[in-house]
Amino acid sequence: MHTFVPPATPTPSISGLGPHGERASDPQRLVITASDAAAAREGGYRVAVVLHTLHGNWSEQHLSAIAGTLGDVSISLLEAVDCHFDPDQQIAALDRLIASRPDAIISLPVENTAVAAAHRRVAEAGIKLLLLDNVPTGLLPGKEYVSLVSADNFGLGRIAAELLAPQLPQGGQVGVLTYDVDFFATNQREIAFTKYMGAERPDLTLHTAGFRTPDLSGETAHALISEHPDLDGLFVVWDEPAVPVLGTMRSLGAEIPVTTVDLGAEMVPQLAKGRVLKGVAAQNPYSQGVVIAQVTILSLLGRQTPAWIALPGIPITRSNILGGYQSVWRAPAPSEIVELTARSIGSDRT
Repeated sequence: MHTFVPPATPTPSISGLGPHGERASDPQRLVITASDAAAAREGGYRVAVVLHTLHGNWSEQHLSAIAGTLGDVSISLLEAVDCHFDPDQQIAALDRLIASRPDAIISLPVENTAVAAAHRRVAEAGIKLLLLDNVPTGLLPGKEYVSLVSADNFGLGRIAAELLAPQLPQGGQVGVLTYDVDFFATNQREIAFTKYMGAERPDLTLHTAGFRTPDLSGETAHALISEHPDLDGLFVVWDEPAVPVLGTMRSLGAEIPVTTVDLGAEMVPQLAKGRVLKGVAAQNPYSQGVVIAQVTILSLLGRQTPAWIALPGIPITRSNILGGYQSVWRAPAPSEIVELTARSIGSDRT
């Protein structure tokens, strides 16, 4: 029984390539049959999850989807580990989990090189390794890890650029706040943003600054704005560091257009107001969690799975925030957001 058929052509909505130059596979090609589900229930499998952080909507949605999808076929989720963006904590967590011998580990590597050997030890111990968003240096699909599941991070960077470009004057200056860690997902976003602006808005000048941890993004933004007080726009590589960046901008009285990646809870009211945050390139974390869990189930059953599975990003602005919220969070937008959106759009018409 074939559970996966490699596509002859890349998924049309995916613009990026995988960490080894792979074309994206469509998650809809994953199929868990009734007999697969029955075999998984009988297998007594145990899985652990190791994430960069357990805080924030992205992680919460991922964990909810993983736990629910595995639970549907009676696979036990032993533990969810918070690595606090720290390579040493992730290495220690992986080594501890290896000793407890789960059948599979789902991991989001917090860096490319520092955590590579620890992830390789997972595979050497005979434990299935499933990766989210990032692949450590030197690891290969089908050898050290089963599959990578991620958003189309190149596409997310391009969407953020597309949303910001119309807000920028001719000859303007743009700040780019990046994650100063060798990390595939954020690297792809930065590359795509820069490439788009270079091709479509060559009149702009880009100024790049990096932060090592999300809590340092505010002071990084302060230094960037102080050095370039005439910035006309700003891109922040994801929403968690965007929160302190927006706070810094308020303290400085800087109301310049911003775009970022991910529609976290703190981004929603900012986008609904539309004063500073002009657009979000959203991932679909719940769907990504379902997909990584499905790949885990199939791999535990010995099924073939693709090297890289990617989900397209969703461009969200104030004009489509209610539908965008529903698409990302699989829930109706809070009533206060509905009211705030109506007031903001109404004020534009008067």
